[in-house]
Amino acid sequence: MSLPLTVIHARTLTQDEARPEVDAVLVGAGRVLATGSREDMRALAPSAAVLDHRDTLLTPGLCDAHIHLVSYGFSLSELGLHGTGSVQEVLSRVAARAATLPPGTWIRGGGFLMTELGLTEYPEAALLDEVSPHHPVLLYSRDLHMAWANSAALRAAGVTTETPDPEGGRIVRPLGTLLETATELVARALPAPTEAQYLAAARAGADDLAARGYVSAHTMAFEAPEAPRALQTLAARAELPLRVWACLPHERLDHARDLGLALNPGGLFQWGGVKFFADGALGSRTAWLHSPGFADGSGTGIPLDPPELIRERGRQALALGLTPVTHAIGDRANTEVLDVYDDLRAEARARGVRLRIEHTQHLRPEDVARFQGLTASVQPIHMQADAAMIRTLMPHLEGRSYAFRSLQAAGAVLAFGSDAPVAPPNPQANFAAATTRLGDDGQPLAPGEALSEQEVLWAHTRGPAIAAGWEDEGVIRPGARAAFTLWDRLGGEAKALVL
Repeated sequence: MSLPLTVIHARTLTQDEARPEVDAVLVGAGRVLATGSREDMRALAPSAAVLDHRDTLLTPGLCDAHIHLVSYGFSLSELGLHGTGSVQEVLSRVAARAATLPPGTWIRGGGFLMTELGLTEYPEAALLDEVSPHHPVLLYSRDLHMAWANSAALRAAGVTTETPDPEGGRIVRPLGTLLETATELVARALPAPTEAQYLAAARAGADDLAARGYVSAHTMAFEAPEAPRALQTLAARAELPLRVWACLPHERLDHARDLGLALNPGGLFQWGGVKFFADGALGSRTAWLHSPGFADGSGTGIPLDPPELIRERGRQALALGLTPVTHAIGDRANTEVLDVYDDLRAEARARGVRLRIEHTQHLRPEDVARFQGLTASVQPIHMQADAAMIRTLMPHLEGRSYAFRSLQAAGAVLAFGSDAPVAPPNPQANFAAATTRLGDDGQPLAPGEALSEQEVLWAHTRGPAIAAGWEDEGVIRPGARAAFTLWDRLGGEAKALVL
C-alpha cells in the first residue's frame, strides 16, 4: 500500500546550500521527499494531493531555542505586568485581581521592569499591602531573577527581618524584594499545582507556540520536575504539537544518572542538556560584571553556580552525551564560563556535543572570538527593553551588548529564542530587534551588530537544530522533518505547517 503524498506549492527558502530556493516540496510520512519546481514534483508524484500556498512564503519551521515552556503555559492565566509603566498601574492590576478572588487566595504574576516603573530602589511589601492585605502576592520581574512580595506572602513563607540571606540570594530590607535564590523562600509557600494543572499548562504553552508558527522548542529547566513530566505525557499521548529538546537542572544530575538518563534522540520529547546559572540578570542588577560594575553604584552583581561546579558537573553531563548549557548575562559571567568551557572543549568535541551559553548579552571585546564553535543562545526581543538600561547602567559595554554579528563572525552558532515567560515568544519582535537594533526608546543600540532577515531566519531555525544535534530540522531537503512555517512575508505573520 502506497503512502499518501502531498506537494506544497509555495516560494520556499530551504536553507539547503545545494538548492536554496524552490517552488515546490514533496512530502510523505512526515518527511521531505524532494524539492524543486512544481513541474518536477508533479512528474515525481502525479497523484499527490496539492497544498497551494503560492501567495505565501514557506521556510523551515521556527524553533524557540530558549523557553521555559510549562512556566509559560502557567503564565498565560496569571497576572500579566508586561508594559506596566508605573507602580500605580501594577497596584491597580493587583487590586482588580484581588477583588475577584476569595481572601487567602494567592496572586502570582510577573513581567514588570523596575526602570519602566520609575523605581530606583527595590520596592517594599507595604506598597502591595495597601491594595491586597488579605491575599498573598508574589510578582516576578520580567527576568525572573527578582520577586516582589506583600506581607501576607512573606508571613506565609515565614520570612522575617531576621531570616538570613540564602546562598546565592538576598532578602532586601525593608522587606518586600527578594533576589535570585531568595525568591524560592516565598515561592515554596505557593500551593503546589496538581498533575492536571501541569498538563493543562504544558498543553497551553505548546499550543500557543504552535499558533505563532513554531514547530519546536528548547525548554530550559528552572521548573519543577512535574513540568517536563507533563510534556513527556503529552508526547506519549501524541498530543504535543512541538518537538521539544529539554534541559535538566544540574542539581538533579546525580539522580538522573542513577536512573540511567542519557541522550535519547528521537521522538517529540528529548532530554538534551544540563542547565547551570553563572549569574543573575540586568534588570534586577544581579548580572555578574567585571569592574567597574553598574554605573549607578549598585555593585558588580551576584555570581551563582561557581565555575568549579560548572566544570565538574559539565564533565558529568558530557559523559552522558548531554550538553552543558549555562546562563551567562554579565561580561564577568561570560568570561568565567568561557574559561570553564576551554577546559571542556576537547571532551565535548569527542562526543559530538556543542557547548552552549544562554543569553551572552554583554561581552568584553577580547571574549568574542572565544565563542568559536560554541552555541550562543540569545534572545533579541530582550534588547528592546534593555537598550535604555544598557546605556544608563553599563555604557562601557554598549558596543558589545547583544553582539549578534560579532558572534556570528567569530564562528558561534546563533540560536534565537524568547525566554518566555520573561518575554512573549514573538518571532516578529525578534526579527525587528535583530535587524533594526532599535530599543523601545526608539534609539539604536550598537547598530553594527544588526543581521539580515535571512540571517535571523537561520538563527531561528537551522541554528537551534544544530545546537540540539537535529540534522533533520531547520532545513528543507530530502530526509528532513516535514515541519514548516508559512509567512505572509519574512518576519511578518506566521503559522506552522506540520505534515
